[in-house]
Amino acid sequence: MNGPWDVWSACTPDCAAHAVPRVRPVETALRCAAFARAVRRALTDGERMADPVRLRSHARALLTALGIRREGTAERLAAPVAAGGPGTLIVVNHISWLDIPALLAVEPVTLLAKREVGGWPIVGGLARRAGTHFIDRENPRQLPFSVRELTELLDSGRSVAVFPQATTWCTAEQGVFRRATFQAAIDAGAPVRPVTLRYSQQGIPSTVAAFCGEDTFAASLRRVLAARALTLHLTAHPPLTADGDGLGRRWLARRAESAVLGGRAPTEPVDRGPVRGLPSPRTREPVADRHV
Repeated sequence: MNGPWDVWSACTPDCAAHAVPRVRPVETALRCAAFARAVRRALTDGERMADPVRLRSHARALLTALGIRREGTAERLAAPVAAGGPGTLIVVNHISWLDIPALLAVEPVTLLAKREVGGWPIVGGLARRAGTHFIDRENPRQLPFSVRELTELLDSGRSVAVFPQATTWCTAEQGVFRRATFQAAIDAGAPVRPVTLRYSQQGIPSTVAAFCGEDTFAASLRRVLAARALTLHLTAHPPLTADGDGLGRRWLARRAESAVLGGRAPTEPVDRGPVRGLPSPRTREPVADRHV
């Protein structure tokens, strides 16, 4: 754990396992070459990669090169809003580095990620060129400013995808949603779209894509390259909104968590309270707690 915002996960690299036999080595080699070509094309695009059409195309090419099939009910992630309205806060469970191209392959939304992602091999460079906004989880004083920046992005009409679990888990049924980012949706009057990501192999739930604990990108990539019939399932649930009823981020986080994590009973995380010197208006909950 790197700082007070980090969340401890019971998942480790040992959780990641193939549900069916691996593909032949020759197929792994072919995928590796195709993935390298897709990455090179994306990086060669430079700043142009942030163009929505190009970004979606590159994300789909990366998944195709890895032999990953996409299935899902969503043609887009952002909730429909009136012209000039705010963007959508898209909240997603977090399993793998593959979650990022999975989302961008559907809709090129803005991503909010921890600062460490920017330093990851390959993925970090792609994330930076895609216009990802990074937050520093080692410094709790930055939390109010991160929430404010997220509010401004939503206010401007941009939809933003976040991972409220603050860490990765090997399946889509674990973890707790931290609440701070939901305050930005309330402040901007933005809808919240819960989205569930799952992975399977030949119809069998699989953890092979999981990127947990002290796992390395190289080890994770090797598993994915050798995975047979890896399928990514994306489900977009109906949007949520507080609708001005005085329902705060606690309510939004619990409802979104229940929808994303398989309809389980909502959990009740402990609220650490506001950061000193940053009072909140009477109608809102304090934005700065440790549950980011």
